[in-house]
Amino acid sequence: MGTQQQILIVENEGLIADDLQSRLERLGYRVPAIAFSGSQALQVARTTRFDLVLMDIGLKGEMDGIEAAEILQHEIQIPIVFVTAHADADTVRRALAAEPFGFVLKPIVIEALRATIEIALRRSDVERRLSGSPQLVAAGTRLP
Repeated sequence: MGTQQQILIVENEGLIADDLQSRLERLGYRVPAIAFSGSQALQVARTTRFDLVLMDIGLKGEMDGIEAAEILQHEIQIPIVFVTAHADADTVRRALAAEPFGFVLKPIVIEALRATIEIALRRSDVERRLSGSPQLVAAGTRLP
């Protein structure tokens, strides 16, 4: 998996963003853009198609990663995987409200990142196929 799938990195720390980009490219993903703020992430995601967004929760500026993710979910229905150094109860509760497809803790372990991305992309694909089948949705079919 991963061949030519595009991932948007949203991370306000340049060194971390560069490291994430090189890790993702080694895994076979394309990273055509890096956004350094929530507003920049919205602008980039509105003009370029991405299969997934890796979103840092602790963005600086007018909106944090959770707020940006909620807007992206509402407008574009793109899967979001949060990346954060904070796993306290309040942060996790706020993050869950944005309905993420995954949650990766910093420092990032490449195997955990790969597995989380693959699961998120698979879930997104299944949900997209199910949304095209009203009979399955009406029957309350559970996602695998």
